Amino acid sequence: MKLALKLLGIAIAALFLGMGSALLVVRGGLGGGIEVGPWQTSTIIGSAEADPYTRARVATAGLLALNRSETIYFNATRDDVGDRLRATCTYKIVGTDPPARWWSITLYAGDHYLVANPEDRYSYGGNNVAREDDGSFIIAVGPEKTGGNWIPTGNGQTDDTFSLTLRLYNPEPAAARDPSGVVLPHIAKEACTR
Repeated sequence: MKLALKLLGIAIAALFLGMGSALLVVRGGLGGGIEVGPWQTSTIIGSAEADPYTRARVATAGLLALNRSETIYFNATRDDVGDRLRATCTYKIVGTDPPARWWSITLYAGDHYLVANPEDRYSYGGNNVAREDDGSFIIAVGPEKTGGNWIPTGNGQTDDTFSLTLRLYNPEPAAARDPSGVVLPHIAKEACTR
C-alpha cells in the first residue's frame, strides 16, 4: 500500500511538472532566432518546418499565422534599450514603410488579447497612419491621449507589460528570404508615470 501511494505521488508530481514545463514553453512568446533591434521573428512561424511547440505558441498567442511566403511576423516585448514594454510608460515608434505590400503594428496585452480602450484604437498600418513630411511615421503608445497617431495601453493604473506585433503582408522577396536585413521601426521610451 505504501509503495502504491508513493508511485501515485510520483506520477502526479511528474504529470504536474510535465504540464508546467510544457505550459512555460508554449507561453514563452513568439520570439525566434532573428532579431532586428527590439523586434524578433522566426522563419519557421507559418512554415511547414514549424515544430509542435512553435505551432502551440502560435495558437496560444492567437496569431493564426499565414503562410511564411505571405506574411512575416515580428514581435517586440522590449524597447530599443532592452527594457520591458510597460503600460504605464509612453513610447514613440518611429520608422518608414517596411518592404511589404501592406503592414500593420498592433498592441497586445500580456494575455495576447487587444487592450480595451475607449478610442477603439488597436493598431496602425500603411493605409491609415499619419505621416511626417518626409514620409516617415511616428506612433505614440501609452496611457495618455496624444495628438496624431496614438495607441492606448489602457488606463495607466497598472504596470502590466504588453507586446507589439508588426506584420509584413506580401513582403518583398529579399525580406522574405532574409528578415534580419529589414529596416524596422525604433521603439523609444519617452517617460513613465510609475
